[in-house]
Amino acid sequence: MTTAILGISAYYHDSAAALLVDGGVVAAAQEERFSRRKHDARFPTRAIKSCLTQAGIDLSAVSSVVYYEKPLIKFERLLETYLQLAPRGLGSFVTAMPIWIKEKLFLKSTLRAALAEIGGVGNTVCPKLLFAEHHQSHAASAFYPSPFESAAVLCLDGVGEWATTSAWFGQGRMLTPLWEIRFPHSIGLLYSAFTYHAGFKVNSGEYKLMGLAPYGKPRFVDKIYDRLIDLHDDGSFRLNLDYFEFATGLRMTNQQFSELFDGPPRVAEGSITQREMDLARSIQLVTEDIVLRLARTLQRETGVDALCLAGGVALNCVANGRLIREGPFRSIWIQPASGDAGGALGAAWAGWHHHLERPRTVKHPDRMIGSYLGPAFSPDQVRKELDAHGAVYRELPEEKLIEETAVLIADGAVVGWFQGRMEFGPRALGARSIIGDPRRVDMQSTMNLKIKFRESFRPFAPAVLKDKVSHYFSFDGVSPYMLVVAEIHPNQRLVISQGDNERFGIETLKIQRSKIPAVTHVDFSARIQTVDSETNPRFYRLIETFQARTGCGVLINTSFNVRGEPIVCTPADAYRCFMQTEIDYLVVENFFLAKQDQPAVGQDTGGMSEFELD
Repeated sequence: MTTAILGISAYYHDSAAALLVDGGVVAAAQEERFSRRKHDARFPTRAIKSCLTQAGIDLSAVSSVVYYEKPLIKFERLLETYLQLAPRGLGSFVTAMPIWIKEKLFLKSTLRAALAEIGGVGNTVCPKLLFAEHHQSHAASAFYPSPFESAAVLCLDGVGEWATTSAWFGQGRMLTPLWEIRFPHSIGLLYSAFTYHAGFKVNSGEYKLMGLAPYGKPRFVDKIYDRLIDLHDDGSFRLNLDYFEFATGLRMTNQQFSELFDGPPRVAEGSITQREMDLARSIQLVTEDIVLRLARTLQRETGVDALCLAGGVALNCVANGRLIREGPFRSIWIQPASGDAGGALGAAWAGWHHHLERPRTVKHPDRMIGSYLGPAFSPDQVRKELDAHGAVYRELPEEKLIEETAVLIADGAVVGWFQGRMEFGPRALGARSIIGDPRRVDMQSTMNLKIKFRESFRPFAPAVLKDKVSHYFSFDGVSPYMLVVAEIHPNQRLVISQGDNERFGIETLKIQRSKIPAVTHVDFSARIQTVDSETNPRFYRLIETFQARTGCGVLINTSFNVRGEPIVCTPADAYRCFMQTEIDYLVVENFFLAKQDQPAVGQDTGGMSEFELD
């Protein structure tokens, strides 16, 4: 008899569901992909239904539902924080308490009611409800799918119940907590404070701050160390709360923070100045320093040579790259859905290995199935959705489809690429991607401004054949989940003129630095995705065919969406995005669509205004 466990994360941001059957992940998805509301925090009804459909079961076949944190402990932290810092934060307290008292404090009843609606069953036969701790869910999502029999585990985020940073030791099915740093002292919230001050959305724009950092100078580093954070050699730290409002208010920073860093927060969508670039560079370097110190301490304490990472800070791929190059661990594995969405997967695994005490199976390269854990669509489903939109298409054999697509990309076309199961996590990995030619100097600005409708400074990632990665980058490992930044290999770099060397800030974006300029960031770095023929054979063959034609084994790979939109989920989502952007061609499974053939080609292509800017 099989055992199915459903993991859920919800009610903060990035709600998600994940389904295990006999300890193996069968499906996982974020609610935002179905609701089309980015970072959707609501109960993941659609995601749960999708997971059950993919498994071919209904809710009555699920033995346990595991929620990714313990709300009563979180409520305790909120109350203690307000009491300790009173009367500061009275407004935040008044705003938060009715929601907690009405909904979150009685979460078990809320979850039972929501599950009953999905299953069409009464509360009396609802699956057993279990609760994992927030950082336990992160740690489980990092260790259990990893390829290591034993490993150190480091979780870094804003805050769970109390923990903001936690260390664990994993061995077999056991995951033992070692130590933690507690709220309000948080590397994630420190980084988010700078995200807020630079004019980006918290829990959404942190990756923009990371992308902006190479344009800046680290002129604020000393101020951060002198005034904001007391950092010890072992990586432990305390924040100076005089400069922050996140513990008591509805903002991240206060007037003292503004005075320290040369002015108030940038107005959202306002001009980005050198100050914001310098703020980004400074906090990025401090974050990398903290991560490296924590990792060295953890390695000394455990004596193991493998590290697993999870939590929102683990999505900082620049820090990850330094950890691989400079850190003490021989092997590192990072959960591709490191944020709260991945907590659903970790909660399910915690239920399997901790609650049910089932043994763990180690697999190589890991147990994530390439993170292709979302829904796929049959030819009949694709045809039905395209026909409903009046789309004009050709259905091609796979070999011809790949050959035609490679030729068009080599000729400068931008292609929407939709195939197989949707990715779980924030990165498009060749299943829901927009792809282009990295050799073209103008491709980075074209894709940012005309297709993604986003800020011009933001870099694009290269998808590279796994066995060719060391030819293009100073990196000889694997990065299947686009979570590591490495430098462009010297043999790919171009000589920069004296005049270009004197440019600074956003002006440096105009300099061609390498033979693959569209994926080369201003500091000669790139966020790499290594593609192999086992986890994504069709995407691999596309890059391979492009290489045979051009000599270049790299493609631009960016997520199939516009700014503020979740990554597309269905063929209908893909067609709408295709028609409202300047994407030239769309490939959905074996269906090929050219923009000029579509009946609505003359409609407005100024962006998808229904999505709120992130």
